[in-house]
Amino acid sequence: MAKKYSTTASRKFGTGQLILLICLLIFTVFTFGPVLLVFISALTDEMTISQNGFSFFPAKWSTAGFSSVLRYGHQLIMSYGVTIFVTVIGTFLGLMVMSMYAYSMSRHDFKLTGFLSIFLLIPMLFNGGTLSGYIVFTSYYGLKDSLLLLILPLCVSTMNVIILRTYIANSIPGELMEAAKIDGAGDYRTFFQITLPLMKPSLAAVGFMMATAYWNDWQNALLYITSDNKKPLQLLLINIQKSIEFLLNNNNVPAAARAAMGGTIPQYSATMATVVVVIAPIMVIYPFFQKYFIKGLTVGSVKG
Repeated sequence: MAKKYSTTASRKFGTGQLILLICLLIFTVFTFGPVLLVFISALTDEMTISQNGFSFFPAKWSTAGFSSVLRYGHQLIMSYGVTIFVTVIGTFLGLMVMSMYAYSMSRHDFKLTGFLSIFLLIPMLFNGGTLSGYIVFTSYYGLKDSLLLLILPLCVSTMNVIILRTYIANSIPGELMEAAKIDGAGDYRTFFQITLPLMKPSLAAVGFMMATAYWNDWQNALLYITSDNKKPLQLLLINIQKSIEFLLNNNNVPAAARAAMGGTIPQYSATMATVVVVIAPIMVIYPFFQKYFIKGLTVGSVKG
């Protein structure tokens, strides 16, 4: 009887796993489908898109969309460099500042814990707006056309600090810090040698979200950056799209300009090519951070 019950339970467990697998496969297809369509559309002939619309099986292939984007070769490489620099420096600086802030808030014996909590929540509830920020950054700080304006506004986020603080409070034993204090370690040594190494999952999760925000940011660049050698990737791609729209909507464009685009201006395929240029690096990097991303968000939210 026990053997029959075990076989039945095993069979039900296997059926449930099969149903779950099928559901996940269907969900994956529906999720990955639009991304695949973007890649295919970027390699589809412009006339084919205009006549037949977007399709997973285009009648004619073409690299004109990528050619229109890659035509900005030197500027594209420079903008990639600016974006990578801002993403790496901004993410590193933000993680250091927010992890130290979170550590201070997690210490119940720290006298300024309440003040730091209120100081952190005020910008979340009250915002001066874009105009006031522009005046402060340009007129008072004198940071017009500076890469610092691409780094500092996104450096600290209230939600990220709360995530890191929750992870420290729930996943790092307080006894470990007390033992370090008894052994004569100060707060800086306790943080850098004990707390920070144990925060790797949460740092990876928050770091990936920060890196994505820096990589996709274009509003700050549009407001503050004027030099071509400081334009990030997102702003350059917006300028490329505007140039294509100008060529399409202006009947007085010289024939030489249209000939340089290959005779036909690839509006739709070029748009998809710009999307590929933007998301490809993130898609390559994400699998390496996925396990830390999931662990950092789940472990810190459940007290062990």
